[in-house]
Amino acid sequence: MDAGLAVGVALAIGFAVTNGFNDAANSIAALVATRAATPVQAIVLASIFNLLGPLLLGAAVANTIGGIVTVPPSDANLVIGVGLAAAVGWNVGSWALGLPSSSGQALVGGLVGAALAEGGADAVNWGGVSNGHPVGVFGTLISLGISPPLGALASLLVIRVVRRVARRATRQWRAPVRAGQWATAAALAFSHGANDAQKAIGVVAALLLAAGKTSTLSAPTWAKVACAAALTAGTALGGWRIIRTVGFGIYRVQPVEGLACTAASAAVIFVASVVGAPTSTSQVVASSVVGVGGGRWRWRHVHWEIVRRMGSAWLITLPCTAALAAAAYGLWTGLA
Repeated sequence: MDAGLAVGVALAIGFAVTNGFNDAANSIAALVATRAATPVQAIVLASIFNLLGPLLLGAAVANTIGGIVTVPPSDANLVIGVGLAAAVGWNVGSWALGLPSSSGQALVGGLVGAALAEGGADAVNWGGVSNGHPVGVFGTLISLGISPPLGALASLLVIRVVRRVARRATRQWRAPVRAGQWATAAALAFSHGANDAQKAIGVVAALLLAAGKTSTLSAPTWAKVACAAALTAGTALGGWRIIRTVGFGIYRVQPVEGLACTAASAAVIFVASVVGAPTSTSQVVASSVVGVGGGRWRWRHVHWEIVRRMGSAWLITLPCTAALAAAAYGLWTGLA
């Protein structure tokens, strides 16, 4: 493996770590916030299912991400590397502020900005939707755009159904609710691994293809394991800032509500992973928490200032990372 390819792969794994800081922590936020599991138990659960997701659910999301840029193989290492560096920098900054930002948006913005700087509009696969599957930049943006409202709507419906079923519930419901929280958190971690880890895997596959190490965008098993492990490491090392924001800051989640929002989020992200639609776990889970508050007619209990800050971060992520990547590409080529 030459030096340029090695650096690119290292940056992809670093991106997966920062993805863990931001997105992976959301899969266990409600489980920890409602004290259904200790932080260590939640990390172990997320570790197992984050790893299983990309190994068992296929590579549809990886193929979507891997096909965003269409630069010559000789420029692929630099373009993808610069795009990854911009995404990593943005993820670290948003994590330091405790804001659940979209790692998917950061990655797309970084790749597009670097590709535009290298070859103009022709260097980007703008895409759209083909045969029900998202393709290229527009397909990815459509997926990222519709998944948060779907998460909010799904959790609103689930919490109302659960409340209707459990309106005469006694303390005997505590054990089933707790078990349900574990099951839905595992499903959400699995779905997250299948979606978010696949983003880094798709980038590695694109690097290997450009370097002539493979003939398709199908990534080797070692890349899947490395990216999934990096995602989990990021959750363990830095995820607690995001857990506090999602589990306590947006709306004070109770056990039944935690069950509803993780179930809704897991369903949305699982379906997206199957069709190859990149989503942001942080956006889907945060929107689901807001939906739970609405489902219980407690809109005034939602901390709208935090929601506003998160929404602002989501809106500026893609253009800012694109600008960072384009500037970094220009600086690098100017010095070279």
